[in-house]
Amino acid sequence: MLSLGSLAFATPWILLGFAVLPVLWWLLRVTPPAPKRMVFPALRLLRDLVPREETPAKTPLWLVLMRMALAALVILALAHPLLNPNARLVGNGPLVVAVDDGWGSSDRWTERQAALTQLLDQAQREDRRVVLFGTAPPPGGVAPAALSMLRPEDARAAAAELAPRPWPTDRRAALDRLQTLSLQGASVVWLSDGLDGGDAAVFAESLSKLGDLRVMLDQPAELSRLLTPGDSEARDLTVVVRRASAEGEDRFVVRAVADDGRLLARTEEGMAPGTTRATVALRMPVELRNRATSVLIEGEPSAGATLLLDERWRRRPVGIAAPPPGEAAQPLLSGAYYLERALQPFSEVRRAGVGQLVRGDTAAILLPDATTLEADDRSALVKWMEAGGLVMRFAGPNLAENGDDLLPVALRRGGRVLGGALSWEKPAHLARFDADSPFAGLDIPSDVTVTRQVLAEPSLDLSSKTWARLTDGTPLVTAEKRGKGWLVLVHTTADPAWSSLPISGLFVEMLRRVVGLSQGVANASDAPLPPIETLDGFGRLGQAPASAQLIPAGGFKDARADARHPPGFYGTTDSRRALNLAGAVPVLDAITQLPPAVSTQPYERAKEVDFRPWLLGAALSLALVDLIIAYALRGLLGGVGRRRASRAAGGALLLMALGALPARAASDDDWAIRASSEFHLALVRTGIPDVDDEARAGLAGLSDVLNRRTAVEAAAPIDVDIENDEIVFFPLIYWPVVEGQQLPSAKAIDKINRYLATGGTIFFDTRDQGESNALSAAQTQQRLQRLVAGINIPPLEPLPPDHVLTKAFYLMQEFPGRWSGGRIWIQPSEGKVNDGVASIIVGSNDYAGAWAIDANGRTLYPVVPGGEPQREMAYRFGVNLVMYTLTGNYKTDQVHVPAILERLGQ
Repeated sequence: MLSLGSLAFATPWILLGFAVLPVLWWLLRVTPPAPKRMVFPALRLLRDLVPREETPAKTPLWLVLMRMALAALVILALAHPLLNPNARLVGNGPLVVAVDDGWGSSDRWTERQAALTQLLDQAQREDRRVVLFGTAPPPGGVAPAALSMLRPEDARAAAAELAPRPWPTDRRAALDRLQTLSLQGASVVWLSDGLDGGDAAVFAESLSKLGDLRVMLDQPAELSRLLTPGDSEARDLTVVVRRASAEGEDRFVVRAVADDGRLLARTEEGMAPGTTRATVALRMPVELRNRATSVLIEGEPSAGATLLLDERWRRRPVGIAAPPPGEAAQPLLSGAYYLERALQPFSEVRRAGVGQLVRGDTAAILLPDATTLEADDRSALVKWMEAGGLVMRFAGPNLAENGDDLLPVALRRGGRVLGGALSWEKPAHLARFDADSPFAGLDIPSDVTVTRQVLAEPSLDLSSKTWARLTDGTPLVTAEKRGKGWLVLVHTTADPAWSSLPISGLFVEMLRRVVGLSQGVANASDAPLPPIETLDGFGRLGQAPASAQLIPAGGFKDARADARHPPGFYGTTDSRRALNLAGAVPVLDAITQLPPAVSTQPYERAKEVDFRPWLLGAALSLALVDLIIAYALRGLLGGVGRRRASRAAGGALLLMALGALPARAASDDDWAIRASSEFHLALVRTGIPDVDDEARAGLAGLSDVLNRRTAVEAAAPIDVDIENDEIVFFPLIYWPVVEGQQLPSAKAIDKINRYLATGGTIFFDTRDQGESNALSAAQTQQRLQRLVAGINIPPLEPLPPDHVLTKAFYLMQEFPGRWSGGRIWIQPSEGKVNDGVASIIVGSNDYAGAWAIDANGRTLYPVVPGGEPQREMAYRFGVNLVMYTLTGNYKTDQVHVPAILERLGQ
């Protein structure tokens, strides 16, 4: 390879062909041959005649120069010029490529793929064998396949199968695989994720022994972040964002989303230079917090940037049947005070009467001994409990003397006193909790004692109803299933009068377990947990693969995300536990220490550009022009002569120039023929380049989906100038609404009104669902009203659940785009007008951003919060939208087919 700065030639010996250009010059100048000279009689009449055809004595200079340029282009193309070429591979051995395909590589995976493709191109040019391997363990923890040297063509197929894994890398195991090969004089490239993991230096040292080592690294600010759980006892939902490098300031957005992808909370935070972690609090009502199933970093597709939430993060509202603290006679001596202090770290506590608590949205109701139940409150409480609520009662003097039947077990009259002046017994301790008890696994402090309790009457089912007992076997906590709910009784008081339990940490943990049952969550810590849903390398939650293994009984506490147990939800649909990646990444550091002889290179260096296709294309164009000129010189185009040849050359060059002009340079008739000859999706140009490019790419992606999934044959989308272009050719026009676009003139408004009156449909996308909360709904509405002022907009309504748009092709009720949560507004259906198709549809979820693809068919923008499943739903909505505008109420008519067939007797 010959390098001239940023320009290089892969096969420089071809440049020797320039030495034959002088010979080619001489050959071209004597072609065509000079005409033969003959002596002709000097006739006066022929003296001033000009012959109609002239044969030049030599080839015109301009034609010689053109053919010389053609030869030079061919020589340059064969020399294979490259701009910003990769460094030539060192040595004569194979190319060894190590790819970090763990969780830290997913955020910039496309750049790693591009770098790998360039390396394989270079290996093919230099005829090198390739050894390609990833550093992350394969799924299921199975033994990886043995490494071998591949041809560059076979290595491309192996590279296409590489994908980021949702677990950390294991570079030491990768080295063991590599040592099975005998490699010498290799050129080694390590496509690193930039994360150390404690084994980067050893890995680099071992690779450098095989040959020259080059390491590609991300910039410190581009390394993947990691979400870890925050304080579960905090009032707000908190998470901790960690980064590997402390360089510079870091800004990011954290989102909390529900199981259906709805956005629940969103906040922007940052890290100052020199810090590597930040605590983020997502403030939201308890009802919304309890619906959150995941927290993610916006725009970062990674398993590390996704934190799954289970019942441990729920903060359930718990009611205490007691007056507010300010109204109680002795608040510090009541059981309600100790219950409130114990519940506050993990629940929202409400103190009110039983009737008010039953009517409110509470998960559990606690009844201290001092609570008195009126007949109406009692019946309402029982009804609420049997419908799924949890009632927890505490014993005391009142219950000991005046027992009732709202109890899980029958009680003896009076009570049992331990350690009193008239008792020979000492205060009793708690016995170890049974394995089937909700309290199983809790540590019992030695200083927790019980001095008095109410006793249960012996019965055959007493043991099965006992959750906790004293060391002498007497029940301390009993419970019974009532309907769909639970009735729980603690056989001692909620204050320290009868026991030291209320002032211990064990009391808090026991209440946490009991309140957890209020949502039907069983204690599954000692049961095997099969995988339900798992994350892939890009942080997308989906069905668990067959390679995912269950977590053994009692092993969840020590489980770490790996190839056998990918991060995700484990257990059952009613009781699932979240296994996150954070536990498997105790240390998050950037790679800083590498051997001195190792060279490093960033991923974002200038992309290698191959000029050969362009040079060959230019040479082919000149060859076609030369062919036309040759025909003209030979008289095969209706005449000969230099003037005709010049005209032919000029015409050919003009055709080439016209071919390079934009399509809009054609005449209006040509544009109309193009717009009407095929089906096109149209977009309104806003004059803002970024918005127009996104809309154009979005409609291109939707057209591709239509061609692959439906009978619609959609050509490339067309952007229209609403002021000058005719829009009647398009059944559907996508109009992005953005601040700063030019308002339509009166002429354009008249054109739009005619378009709507003749059956056209315009889909306005306000694109504001994902914007900052500072942009109010009123501002968005004003922006749309200014844009459509003067247009005949009919009254709009939220899309009804039974509208034909919900079933035009796919059955769906949610209509997300790049964002989710926004509504679809539509003109009320009128079956006799335009076959029931609405003329105006308004959305706000930035649908073009979700549909957008590049020239290679890859998606351009991240979809939040639902990721690729949400993008699929956005494509489905786009298909429904197009089918709705093309077929009208066809799907509505199909609903009546069974009734019609029945009437016809068929």
